[in-house]
Amino acid sequence: MNLYEKLIAREEKLSLVGLGYVGMPIAVAFSKHIDVIGFDLNSKKIDLYKQGKDPTREVGDDAIKACSVDFTSDETKLRDAKFHIVAVPTPVDENNIPDLSPVEGASRILGRNLTKGSIVVYESTVYPGVTEDVCVPILEKESGLKCGVDFKIGYSPERINPGDKNHRLETIVKIVSGMDEETLDIVADVYRIVVNAGVHKAESIKVAEAAKVIENSQRDINIAFMNELSIIFNRMGIDTRSVLKAAGTKWNFLPFSPGLVGGHCIGVDPYYLTFKAEQLGYHSRIILAGRKINDSMGKYVAENLVKNLIKADIPVKNAKVAILGFTFKENCPDTRNTKVIDIVKELGEYNITPVIADPVASVDEAKHEYGIEFLDINDVKDVDAIIFAVAHEEFLGMDMVAIDRFFKSVGNDRKVIIDVKGVLNRKAYEDAGYTYWCL
Repeated sequence: MNLYEKLIAREEKLSLVGLGYVGMPIAVAFSKHIDVIGFDLNSKKIDLYKQGKDPTREVGDDAIKACSVDFTSDETKLRDAKFHIVAVPTPVDENNIPDLSPVEGASRILGRNLTKGSIVVYESTVYPGVTEDVCVPILEKESGLKCGVDFKIGYSPERINPGDKNHRLETIVKIVSGMDEETLDIVADVYRIVVNAGVHKAESIKVAEAAKVIENSQRDINIAFMNELSIIFNRMGIDTRSVLKAAGTKWNFLPFSPGLVGGHCIGVDPYYLTFKAEQLGYHSRIILAGRKINDSMGKYVAENLVKNLIKADIPVKNAKVAILGFTFKENCPDTRNTKVIDIVKELGEYNITPVIADPVASVDEAKHEYGIEFLDINDVKDVDAIIFAVAHEEFLGMDMVAIDRFFKSVGNDRKVIIDVKGVLNRKAYEDAGYTYWCL
């Protein structure tokens, strides 16, 4: 019996190293079919899972309670598994240089507990070469085992979209790769257990790594184009979303829209590709240009708030501004690399300290990462301006009467609305006399 067959027969176990927005749903999905050990260094997170609580909102409390995952922060339990999936974040530092410390740390932990006959599959987004050139030497050093002899490796990039209830692990084609044909076949068979959409066998680990990193780079560039169009059309006095709606009637026009580009994927992955390109002597033009535009949009939004405060004859200094939404995307508690913080910082340059309300965001994460404390949405009152920064479902249901309760008792022409995501009816608010601006 090969390792896949032993997993199915429950003679061997699968481990998931890293139980965040990506790793935890994978662990839960596999646990419906095989024995799974879920490991994370964060003991508080493990305690929540053991209590049947899902802080990520990815699968829900009921699924956590019902699953059979052996959640643990004890690394020695990894010795009980033979098929290991590493799904830890791969961020960039303040200079946008890839920070491989999480994946290196996970490799050290796994290496210390690796046994002969194991297969290790990395899912973390990296530039081509990291799995074989960075991770394997760590695994070998820590375990004393030889890759290709005592254990095998593969790479299968995560494609889970946090907060997206339609495109899930089960419904997205999974790219898989392995160091040799035997490993590739086993890795493919294992992922087929949970991926109904099927798998695509990449020619090599480096091909699989490259495929992942360009997926988000492509999306980043397309959104950057939309953001640049928004800047241009704003100067022309044209509604960008109306232009996109009209252009979208052509069959081959791509349906992208302007917005803040943050998170742990789209706002990060392009830097992994350009970093590797720089090492090889090539300086990216298109990719970095897109990144520059997208990284500037928080500042751009803040500047336009200030312009509209002036337009509405509201003193800028000490203006009371509310920001609705702080996460990097809608209906997801993840605040990692949120670009809303760029709006907050830029407003600080104008002596504006906004109040922020987000019923979805992780309170502890926002406090720890940014020093941000949220205001309850019902306590947002007497403001001069509102920035709709994130299109949470909780915000989409607000009508004009509900929104008006946030403002001071002044004429509508002295109420400023900055609609980053274009969730409101522009004509209705302009007709009602509000000072309205949309990205």
